[in-house]
Amino acid sequence: MTVRRFGSGGPWEEAVGYSRVVAAGPWLMTAGCTATVDGEVVHVGDAGAQARTAFSIAVEALAGAGAGLAEVVRTRMYVRDRADAAAVTAAHAEFFRDVRPVTALYVVAGFLHPDHLVEVEVEAYKP
Repeated sequence: MTVRRFGSGGPWEEAVGYSRVVAAGPWLMTAGCTATVDGEVVHVGDAGAQARTAFSIAVEALAGAGAGLAEVVRTRMYVRDRADAAAVTAAHAEFFRDVRPVTALYVVAGFLHPDHLVEVEVEAYKP
């Protein structure tokens, strides 16, 4: 099995030692994606917009590794506040309504950056 690693060039990848996407054989997995663009948290206070940004980052990263929306099989959503669940799942539906991957939504204690409200992970299978 071939393992390929794809970076986004973000500063945390080098500092922490991770890749934005790892493709292991037919499986492609993203790292956790947040609403951080060019080193800045965007859409502070808006969980739905942060989720859309995070999903966009994940989907674009998968595309760069050769997988499209049709290959997405699993998503995970992490929120800091359960009150944001409806906005975050609505953003999920904007991307995946027709794909219908398995998914999970978790309420977590917090994220490393205090302005992050959402983090997502996306997995694809492309034989």
